[in-house]
Amino acid sequence: MGKYFGTDGARGVANVELTAELAYRIGVAAAYVLTRGLRHRPCFFIGRDTRISGNMLEAALEAGICAAGADVVSLGVLPTPAVAYLTSEHQADAGFVISASHNPFEHNGIKIFGSRGYKLKDEQEDQIERCMDDLPAGALATGAGLGRVTNLELSAEEEYADHIVKSAPGRIDGMRVLLDCANGAASQTAGRIFGALGADVTLIHHSPNGVNINEGCGSTHMGDLCAQVQAGRYDIGAAFDGDADRCLLVDEKGRVIDGDCVLALLADKMRREGTLHGGVSATVMSNLGLRSFCRERGIEVGCTKVGDRYVLEEMLEKGWNLGGEQSGHVILSDYATTGDGQLTAAHFLCMAAQSGKKASELRDMVPSFPQVTVNVPAPNSVKKQVAGLPAVRAVAQQIEQAFGADGRILIRPSGTEALVRVMVEGRDEERVRAWAETAAGVIKQAVAAL
Repeated sequence: MGKYFGTDGARGVANVELTAELAYRIGVAAAYVLTRGLRHRPCFFIGRDTRISGNMLEAALEAGICAAGADVVSLGVLPTPAVAYLTSEHQADAGFVISASHNPFEHNGIKIFGSRGYKLKDEQEDQIERCMDDLPAGALATGAGLGRVTNLELSAEEEYADHIVKSAPGRIDGMRVLLDCANGAASQTAGRIFGALGADVTLIHHSPNGVNINEGCGSTHMGDLCAQVQAGRYDIGAAFDGDADRCLLVDEKGRVIDGDCVLALLADKMRREGTLHGGVSATVMSNLGLRSFCRERGIEVGCTKVGDRYVLEEMLEKGWNLGGEQSGHVILSDYATTGDGQLTAAHFLCMAAQSGKKASELRDMVPSFPQVTVNVPAPNSVKKQVAGLPAVRAVAQQIEQAFGADGRILIRPSGTEALVRVMVEGRDEERVRAWAETAAGVIKQAVAAL
């Protein structure tokens, strides 16, 4: 993680950490770094989610980009993967997304995709950061060299929705589907996509007002969707996060189908069809049940740092076409360059329809070891040091010895928040929970002593 960019772009509380001035500086520096050597007039796409701060930050970002001599096409409210897809499809020089994903509405962020629709590499973000602090002479345009802003909102939404529908491997005619749009970007597209695939669609949490994004809804707050799926006798439910790059599902019994289960089932389907290239890229947070399921079927499972950018890096390096995270980021690289919640849901629902099985039957095919994660507040300035502190290392070793091969502990700094995440996994949930709370208590004391 750099000075301004974390694991998923620049993040912070809008107008406190992520200010309009900072967004302007990102715009100028990114335009300078990403357009050096181009022989055409550069053009960048910008999309945003539904946060109240989105308009302010977009205006500042546009000002910075235009000041550096690049044009801007505003896509309006649109899912993150839609911006990535349209950037590549229209051969824009870069795509910007203004979103803090699953975080509360007070937060916002800026992430950048390169011209091929992939997130920038760490080295590119480092270059942008250096330019933000020391802008080279001549970086600002003047006169006719200044950039312009145009608008492509309606056609962008339609084009992306059509892409997802065409990418789906079948139909879901008559399937009763309940979709939680998190009062975010999926509110613009979900009804169009799943209605076109033949589903009987009902939307909830699809009325964004700028401050209700992710509020008690979406993929980070599954309770309401679980209850409504079961009470309404729906075949399946799906929840997206604020920028719709992740998806979690719910079976007809009201139980969550997480990203690990989705990965396992899609991998097995693709293996049987002969469309799986290599193995499945997963992260250190992935459940041991995913590895067990895939091992029994001869499917290799990779292991990366947390973050879909690292999953994608492994996929590209190995030539694999499926990867993702337990949180619901799933990358189907035959169709997308980043995690796409609506694409994931479309493929899972088509698989369920083709299988003839209920969602609960599919879910029960994949074992799941109990995992307990506790978030411990830790200032950004020290959170990366926590795992190496003597007291923390000692309790981690104690837990590893207690579980042996049947469990594990993982301590890592959050890439987007001032937190240290403690995850303990094993066969017995009560024992797992007790050890997670013990480790969290040790970490709290260690952080307080710094």
